Amino acid sequence: MIETSQIQDRRALVAIDLGAESCRVSLLRWQGDSPRISLLHRIANGPVKDGESLRWPLERILAGVEEGLRKAAAVATEGIRSIAVDGWAVDYVRLGPDGKPAYAPFCYRDERNIAAKAVVEELILREEHFAQTGAQPLRINTVYQLVADGLAGVDPLAPWVLLPEYVLHWLGGRRVAEYTNATHTGLVDLKTGDWSRPLFARLGLAIEAAPPIVRPGSCVGKLTGELSKLPAFADTCLIAPACHDTASAIAAITANLAHTAYIVSGTWSLVGTVVDRPVTAKEALDAGFTNQGAAAGGYCFHTNVNGMWILKQCMDSWCSLGREVDLARLITQAAEVNSIPGLIPVDAPDLLLAGEMPVRINRELAHLGLAQIPDEPGNEAFFARVIFASLASRYASVLRHLEELTGRSFQRITILGGGSRNSLLSRLTQESTGLPVFAGEAEGSTLGNFAVQLAAETTGGPSSELVRAWATRLTTTDASS
Repeated sequence: MIETSQIQDRRALVAIDLGAESCRVSLLRWQGDSPRISLLHRIANGPVKDGESLRWPLERILAGVEEGLRKAAAVATEGIRSIAVDGWAVDYVRLGPDGKPAYAPFCYRDERNIAAKAVVEELILREEHFAQTGAQPLRINTVYQLVADGLAGVDPLAPWVLLPEYVLHWLGGRRVAEYTNATHTGLVDLKTGDWSRPLFARLGLAIEAAPPIVRPGSCVGKLTGELSKLPAFADTCLIAPACHDTASAIAAITANLAHTAYIVSGTWSLVGTVVDRPVTAKEALDAGFTNQGAAAGGYCFHTNVNGMWILKQCMDSWCSLGREVDLARLITQAAEVNSIPGLIPVDAPDLLLAGEMPVRINRELAHLGLAQIPDEPGNEAFFARVIFASLASRYASVLRHLEELTGRSFQRITILGGGSRNSLLSRLTQESTGLPVFAGEAEGSTLGNFAVQLAAETTGGPSSELVRAWATRLTTTDASS
């Protein structure tokens, strides 16, 4: 049980959660001994085409963050103690000589990574790379993006900082890489928990350009600039929580993690569990698993499954044709579909790319010798049902591998993120896996962000027990075991 008397400073806290489809600014305030969270501001997000490149609209994101923080300052008249930022992994901002972004950051889906990955695999074997870093060699990883920079002639000494940490830096913090986020780069040594100098040298990357790694819950400076002139921000600390949004979301799970598998369902579906030691057997590599730092020790051992990206791309395609689709209604209609042509391999390379997703889905069906779905008004629910059923089938396959690799027998699945609201996907997942499925927090990353901030305040460093205890205090969802 947490003694709230341990929290001496009852000022508010802010959590900024950067998502690939939307970014959120949330506020935690105290009502007596009870913490209460409210969502103050949401910022639409998504990669944008820039010639042949795919990039993030950084200026728009930062403008939205500032607007959200001004709203927080107006509400929290008691003052704001800290601001913490989490977000998606692997992407980063290159800084120019003036310390400002040299250019809009690339999106991990940019196809420049294809050639860069081939270059890296000529320099180091996949098995060796995996054994050193624990990171699945996915072409989205930071390591391939940094090599792509080199191939494009970018100055290798130009400093870079991962996106959530860049927002902290922009607000006045030191340039750092928080550990859970750094482990997604494919450049952190599993044994030391720090950058692998031999790997940087082997790949021709400048370690001088990399920021120092800090632990979850670290204060990286105080808010400066125009925002700091607002009374609420008079003495506000900038916190690196678990900067990777998945690590933050998993920190919000209150169930016994020894018997729980998680699915963090958003643009990607991350399917796995938390382990004490990394699993780097070749079988784990071949099955697509990765080992990433957890918020309070141990490793998030999971695999990336293509997720709601497929449906979102379909909806964008239909919208461009004048066919507006409401997601909640689409899920209801998909639940009423009685038959589909079959299942598609959701991780097929073609389905990871942007644009014309209904065409891509039909291409996969054709490759399997299955009937295609005419892309015409009224058939949207058939596409959605194929996507949901295919995801559920893939989840079941991943969980079988997960049990084999960890020696565990899972008793339940917790779904976090936006997908936790999708009752059809939860039902299909339960049917495919034979395990009870519990809906965790849709805003799990925000909740975990706050839990790490509070645990760091009470202990000087978040332990798993305190992070879980704070997550329980912040929500009653998924607290049944």
